[in-house]
Amino acid sequence: MSEAYLIEAAGEAAGVVVRERGGYRFFASAPQFNVIEQQLFRRTADAARAARALAANDNQFSRAQFSRIGR
Repeated sequence: MSEAYLIEAAGEAAGVVVRERGGYRFFASAPQFNVIEQQLFRRTADAARAARALAANDNQFSRAQFSRIGR
């Protein structure tokens, strides 16, 4: 079973990270996050931090967080 987390910014999906060997792979769900598409992050918090930084530049989102998907 895969381990996946939804990365959100201001209540909207920025993308999903999926656990794989070496960390978590990011898959963007909004165009402004495509710059980190397929990037491997060591921790989910690192992916959320990267999404938050991109969101700050976009001003459409103000805060990033993550939620586990599934059980």
